[in-house]
Amino acid sequence: MPNWILKIAPKAKKVLKWLPDKDRRLVSQALDEMTTDPFYGDIQALHNEQAAWRLRVGNYRIFFDVYKSIMVVDVLEIKRRTSNTY
Repeated sequence: MPNWILKIAPKAKKVLKWLPDKDRRLVSQALDEMTTDPFYGDIQALHNEQAAWRLRVGNYRIFFDVYKSIMVVDVLEIKRRTSNTY
């Protein structure tokens, strides 16, 4: 299966760096899996949002865009799920 190129925005990298160890491992694993299949897991298409997709990983959400023609996944944000995340 072809590999996708994963681009992670500086803002998302900063959040990932400061996550608790357990959560960082889970989110990092999910990001690694996105290089094989960005549509695997608890994915939902978003409407009226900056990112077109979101992936749920425990209490965190990964917001990203997918460019199928060039096989790029652009991770825009990683946020902890709260009552005002959406």
